Amino acid sequence: MVVYLFLLLLAIASSGFLLGRFKARAAGVGQDVKMHSLDGYHGWFVAAWAGIPAVLLTLLWLLFQGPVIDWLLVGSLPANKVQAIDGGKLQLLVSQIKSVAAGNIFSQPEPFVVEAAERYNRWKDIASWSLFAVATVLALVGLLVARSRISPRFRARNGVETIMSGLMIACSVIAILTTLGIVVSLLYETLRFFDRVSVVEFFTGLNWEPQIPIREGQVTAGGAFGALPVFWGTMMIALIAMLVATPIGLFAAVYLTEYASARLRDVVKPLLEILAGIPTVVYGFFAVLTVAPAMRTFGEAIGLNIAPNSALAAGAVMGIMLIPFISSLSDDAINAVPQSLRDGSYGLGATKGETITKVLLPAALPGIMGGILLAVSRAIGETMIVVMAAGIIAALTLNPFEPVTTVTVQIVTLLIGDSEFDNPKTLAAFALGLVLFLATLVLNVIALRIVQKYREQYD
Repeated sequence: MVVYLFLLLLAIASSGFLLGRFKARAAGVGQDVKMHSLDGYHGWFVAAWAGIPAVLLTLLWLLFQGPVIDWLLVGSLPANKVQAIDGGKLQLLVSQIKSVAAGNIFSQPEPFVVEAAERYNRWKDIASWSLFAVATVLALVGLLVARSRISPRFRARNGVETIMSGLMIACSVIAILTTLGIVVSLLYETLRFFDRVSVVEFFTGLNWEPQIPIREGQVTAGGAFGALPVFWGTMMIALIAMLVATPIGLFAAVYLTEYASARLRDVVKPLLEILAGIPTVVYGFFAVLTVAPAMRTFGEAIGLNIAPNSALAAGAVMGIMLIPFISSLSDDAINAVPQSLRDGSYGLGATKGETITKVLLPAALPGIMGGILLAVSRAIGETMIVVMAAGIIAALTLNPFEPVTTVTVQIVTLLIGDSEFDNPKTLAAFALGLVLFLATLVLNVIALRIVQKYREQYD
């Protein structure tokens, strides 16, 4: 129903564009007064008033329809069935009613559940048809009212620009509110976690065993939340990745900028940037099925014991993924260096190598550092590669051949399976997520500041 409604609103808005354009064109024919706005602006004005209010109404209706129907559903249940149960069991009862309403019946439900399911389906149908009718009427009214305003002196262009400005402001506000919502939710759950676990233990403890019982009778470890090994594993894998990505990406950028021919550059640069478009799960498969076994075989050949899920394998594959980030930004930074600096260096008798190392790289250093910091933040926040290729046991070790765990791996591990969001085990994932969020945020801000300073200097 919702899909058909949006298609209908799209058709009404498209018709409004054509009707508004035709009326504006007809109003301008045979008139001594010149039209203030072009025909297209009149068409977009009518289309906007025909589509935007109806779409906003539809989104708000869908947002509140579920909670309102649930509230009506709970209010219609027999009093003796809901008075003696708590909130959690009431939610389970509502879920059972919805399951019966959807036809998913695994056992014979009670008669009042069947009756509530029938009411639920009836109310949903009424709400859906009411939404369809109200949104359609609103779109048609908007079309007619907007079309009636078209005249030679009507400032349709100003109206369209005002509408577009409002849409852009709304999108910006949504982005800001989304970011604030993420921060507030992480902060709230993290504070709940630190009410149960010491902040000192979390940031300085050396033992990470968050598997504590979340149900009665469940046998697990005692529970320890010293996250220092987790942070160390994250930094180790990120360091290995940067040791792989930085020299390869930087040297590739220098070669493509200063040595490669234009034809070779046009071929190699897009191929290199394809690495950025490969899904990270594919890199994870590559690390597990190819890189890790190859490293283990090579280690056995030279007498080294390399674990199948070593930090080296995960970091190396992650470094391959990060090459385009560094190479592209470094390439742009080197290309942005004024040609006069090159010519001045050559004029003083410097070779190409000396010009690159003593003139171009120092001049492009802010842009290069910005790319490297962006790659570091990407490495710290990477999930799929380390989930598939790194270990899950936290270990404080300097040996890259041993398995380590990372923040992202632990977040995934803590939120898999039975989850009770009033338990230190689950809340620990939010604490780790907040630390990860703050770390990547700081790195992104530093990188953007460096790139901004660089662009202001050489634009």
